[in-house]
Amino acid sequence: MDVAHCYLEGNADAVEFCPHDGYQHVLAASTYTLQEGEQPTRAGSISLFDVNAEKGNLELFHRVDTAGIFDIKWSTIGSNAGPLLAQADADGYLRIYSLEGSSNEEKPRGGFLSEVSGERISSSMCLFLDWNPLATSISVGLSDGSVSIVNIAESGIEKLQEWKAHDFELWTTCFDIHQPQLVYTGSDDCKFSCWDIRDSPSERVFQNSKVHKMGVCCIAKSPTDPNTILTGSYDEYLRVWDLRSISRPVNEASVCLGGGVWRIKHHPFVSGLVLAACMHNGFAIVKIGEKKPEVVEAYSQHDSLAYGADWQRVKILPEGKSKSTVATCSFYDRLLRLWMPKSDICCI
Repeated sequence: MDVAHCYLEGNADAVEFCPHDGYQHVLAASTYTLQEGEQPTRAGSISLFDVNAEKGNLELFHRVDTAGIFDIKWSTIGSNAGPLLAQADADGYLRIYSLEGSSNEEKPRGGFLSEVSGERISSSMCLFLDWNPLATSISVGLSDGSVSIVNIAESGIEKLQEWKAHDFELWTTCFDIHQPQLVYTGSDDCKFSCWDIRDSPSERVFQNSKVHKMGVCCIAKSPTDPNTILTGSYDEYLRVWDLRSISRPVNEASVCLGGGVWRIKHHPFVSGLVLAACMHNGFAIVKIGEKKPEVVEAYSQHDSLAYGADWQRVKILPEGKSKSTVATCSFYDRLLRLWMPKSDICCI
């Protein structure tokens, strides 16, 4: 069920609901726009929206102009600090913003992003980022195939280590939420790898180069099953991996989603339910169970590349049922949509 939509100022590539208590109505959306010419530039922005799906509200209350952004992520709930938003951009910068004055208790709701630190961590482009469970470190995937691990402290951003993990663009990196000393990486070289960052340089735990037929776009560890991890690829497959033998993970199941699997997000309340952005084939909700993964719902209300997708962390109660709210965005048409899945499996 469509709730609301709007158009952004640039090409839309990421949407992220704030997970922190009191701020779960806040949705961040980022853009990346290549401005061609004799000296091409990459411009971007972050827009903050107040979301109330029950009332059909998707209200812009703050925007900041930036370099072209490839990824944004809110800090994890396990941190003691207030909400922080990290940005990975085309100029090689990692920037950290705090969210000021946007708590649920304040009327009217609003607020703004205040940059608390920013460092150019590479001469290559920063393509992806992931917070560790305590929000003390961030892993960053770089366009030269390297991965950088940085420490986030009050004094600023400190690079702990960086190493050449892959041969081509490193599109995704992911901390293991159950064993945060492990970091997973995926790249245009079709390889899916794991690293132990307790060593410096980090020691490779495994590398699988045979299963993915095209580049690895996204990796997501199951929040409820420490032995399960998901990967998405340009080859259009969402794959389920068994990590019980960490040095030799087993690809135990897969499902073709009809488009390159650019992003996968686990449902915040329903175990085994994931939202996938499928590039040329819209968005899909997939049930990961004991049997083969199954598409339970497809969403095709976007006419451009499906890139950004996320679940809201609050529960809505229409007609006595608790329904989920989803935000999605598509690239060239700059469209941001808010919707509720029709499937009962998404009810809580």
